[in-house]
Amino acid sequence: MAILKILHFPDPRLRLIAEPVKQVDNKIRQLLDDMLETMYDAPGVGLAASQVNVPLRVIVVDISQQKNDPLCLINPKILLRGGSDLVEEGCLSVPGIYEMVERASNIKVRALDRNGSPFEAEVDDLLSVCIQHEIDHLDGKVFVDYLSRLKQERIIKKMEKLRRRED
Repeated sequence: MAILKILHFPDPRLRLIAEPVKQVDNKIRQLLDDMLETMYDAPGVGLAASQVNVPLRVIVVDISQQKNDPLCLINPKILLRGGSDLVEEGCLSVPGIYEMVERASNIKVRALDRNGSPFEAEVDDLLSVCIQHEIDHLDGKVFVDYLSRLKQERIIKKMEKLRRRED
C-alpha cells in the first residue's frame, strides 16, 4: 500500500470530471487500498480518486470512530435525495478550511463494491454528507463552490499562501 499525494485547491486537476471504471480488477482494488491508507493518514473521513490525481469514479469513506468500517464505492450514483441540512464541511484538498454547506439529509446511492458487485444503500447524516461531498469531487466540484464569491476568493488566497510555504 502507499500514501498518495492529495491535490490542493485551486489545483485545476480537481476540476476534471472522472471517468467511469470499466472493470473492477486488482489495479482498482490496489487504488482503493492506497486511497484508504491515504485517507486514514491525512486524517479524513472520505477521499475521491480525483483528489489523488486519478480521474476515475472511485470514492472511499469511513466515518467510524475506530477507522475500521471502510465503504468503497465505484461508479457511485445518487438515485434519490431527501431533506436538507446545513452542515459544516472540511476537505482534505482544502486543509484547515471549514464552512457551512447545504446538503440533502438522506440519499439513496447505487455503486459497485471492491469486488465489482452492484449494491444500493440508503444513508443519512454524516455518511450522506460524505458521499455527496466525494461524488462532487468526481464531478469536478469542490465544497467551496457552494460558498459566496468573496469566501471563495479568501480561501484561494489562504491556499496559495499555504502552497508557497510548502514549496
